Amino acid sequence: MDKVYPSAEAAVADVGDGITLMSGGFGLCGNPENLIRALREKDVKGLTIISNNCGTTDKGLGVLLAHGQV
Repeated sequence: MDKVYPSAEAAVADVGDGITLMSGGFGLCGNPENLIRALREKDVKGLTIISNNCGTTDKGLGVLLAHGQV
């Protein structure tokens, strides 16, 4: 499997509803913002997220939480 993707959208293309994902970062630093945005735009639902912080409603994993995807 090639682990280098041309875009965030390509990286999350196979992600479906109900998955569990783990996210890195510390507070609002080092979060995978592009991947979070791609998941938000894909409108994946029922996510279980393992992380030390959910961010805010407009940054970090809080974006997914605010849109009812978690």
